[in-house]
Formats: sequence, structure tokens, C-alpha cells
Amino acid sequence: MGSAGKKPQDANGKDRLHELVDDLPDSEVATAEHILAALRDAVMERFNRALDAAPYDDEPDDDDFDGGLTEARSEESIEHDEVRRRVFGE
Repeated sequence: MGSAGKKPQDANGKDRLHELVDDLPDSEVATAEHILAALRDAVMERFNRALDAAPYDDEPDDDDFDGGLTEARSEESIEHDEVRRRVFGE
């Protein structure tokens, strides 16, 4: 069992990583930190490349697409008191 007191098969992935880190000798913590940082950076690099390669979204912003946002922006605004009067009859 790791230092968290759980059996490895009972722990989720991050819990298991915490156990592994907790079990490392202090002399290896910096190495583990560098390895995990490199892994994180590699994942972020893949994500950023995928994002950069994604096509630009040039679709028109219409009511069917945005749930009425375009229409709401183009209409005259209504004061809060008027909304309350219309909705609640106040």
C-alpha cells in the first residue's frame, strides 16, 4: 500500500500518482517534477498544435446558431421594471 493507505487498485489515477510521489525518496522528487512537467508541456503542445490547425469558424452568427443572441443584441433593450411588469404584472 502507498502512503495514502489505499490499495493501488482502489485509487483513481491521480490518487495513485500522489501515492507514488509520496513514496519517492526526497532525492528523486526534483527528477519526478521535471518528468511530470515535461509530460504536461508535451500534452499542452499537442493541444496548442491542434487548436492552431483548426479551421477558422467563419459561419454566420444567426439565431439558429446562437440561440437568439443576435436577435437579442439587435432589439431595443427593455428596462428591468418593464420586464417585471410584463412577466409578473407588477
